[in-house]
Amino acid sequence: MAMWQHEIETMPREELNKLQSERLIWQVKRMYENVELFRRRMDEKGLKPEDIKGVEDLHKLPFSYKQDLRDYYPYGLFAVPMSDIRRVHASSGTTGKQIVVGYTDNDLEAWADCFARMLIATGNDANSFVQVSYGLGLFTGGFGAHDGAVRIGATAIPISAGNTQRQIQTMIDFGATVLCCTPSYAMYLGETIEEMGLKDKLKLKAGIFGAEPWTEEMRAQIEDKLGLKAYDIYGLSEIMGPGVSYECECQAGMHVCEDHFIPEIIDPDTGEVLPEGAQGELVFTTITKEGFPLIRYRTRDICSLNYEVCECGRTHVRMNKPQGRTDDMLIIRGVNVFPSQIEEVLLKVGGGITPNYQIVVDRENNTDTFRVDVEMTEELLSDGVKGIEKVEKQITESLRSTLGIGPKVCLVNPKSITRSEGKAKRVIDNRKLK
Repeated sequence: MAMWQHEIETMPREELNKLQSERLIWQVKRMYENVELFRRRMDEKGLKPEDIKGVEDLHKLPFSYKQDLRDYYPYGLFAVPMSDIRRVHASSGTTGKQIVVGYTDNDLEAWADCFARMLIATGNDANSFVQVSYGLGLFTGGFGAHDGAVRIGATAIPISAGNTQRQIQTMIDFGATVLCCTPSYAMYLGETIEEMGLKDKLKLKAGIFGAEPWTEEMRAQIEDKLGLKAYDIYGLSEIMGPGVSYECECQAGMHVCEDHFIPEIIDPDTGEVLPEGAQGELVFTTITKEGFPLIRYRTRDICSLNYEVCECGRTHVRMNKPQGRTDDMLIIRGVNVFPSQIEEVLLKVGGGITPNYQIVVDRENNTDTFRVDVEMTEELLSDGVKGIEKVEKQITESLRSTLGIGPKVCLVNPKSITRSEGKAKRVIDNRKLK
């Protein structure tokens, strides 16, 4: 039986907990034997695999962190020989070093199953045409959506990201019924289609959008412009990719694939597990991953969990849309951006600018805008417009190369950025999530 079939998603809680316990015990044992960092942290806690009897003991296990992936780059946390790894994916880190994850044959099957559940839950089947407009590369989004479409027997259209005119023409010519991309790009596609007067040519029924925050207002506008039903999906490369959780037709939270991942909500300061319904930091444990498993991975996303059975009949817990993060990472148009990356670039520029800068993120016409204000020196100010524009261009190009996204750079007058006696306020995020 394919694991995305409805029987798995409607499993009674008691049976689901039993399955999770069996898989957790298996995972802890193999990680202790194969992952040096995990074994050392277990030993430091005085724990052995046999001490973990089931999900009730999950809280005893050590946390894992994104920094672990950087410290053991690229393959130091893999739990199988590289000869068993069939594919790797990666995302950028704060220093430009990529975070690498790997998948065995079984991992890829499980990932396809999870994304397939999303497609089934939103009314799709073998007659669907799924246009995958997430990037097809080291980023997990494109391949996750593609394999999920193939799993349900749908026709996958792996166009990848970019080239908007071609996207629209392909959407119309190939008869796409499902669109998978970031919500901001869906909005842009909708606006362009509206301007071109082509909305009546579309056959879209559903949109599966993720990789960045988006509001209910934006959902309504996307649905209006593209004539589809817009659904939210959650995933992160470290855990698997898109498909870790997903909205069903009820759109009352995103169902976590609990037969593969155990979610917890903890106090981000103390690490203590919070009671059901409380808001805190989301933590995931992978209980079926072979190639790159993680125990109690701290996502830094802030949300809450709802264990009530959904009206759709699914029993898997629902996570609410993340309302922020516990660290300083920004997600701008689907790209992870850290202030430390920007600071590193500015420090390399040298003459003409001061160490004082501010990042301003906003949302205009449902699209994220990104600006970096940097104080110039008195010397550069006296050089005039051409000198200032030259430095602005240099910084913009360096930031685009480092971040993969180009902000607007504005050199501002000396001492014009507000000073603080305490911690400098480097980020002003004016986006409001509802």
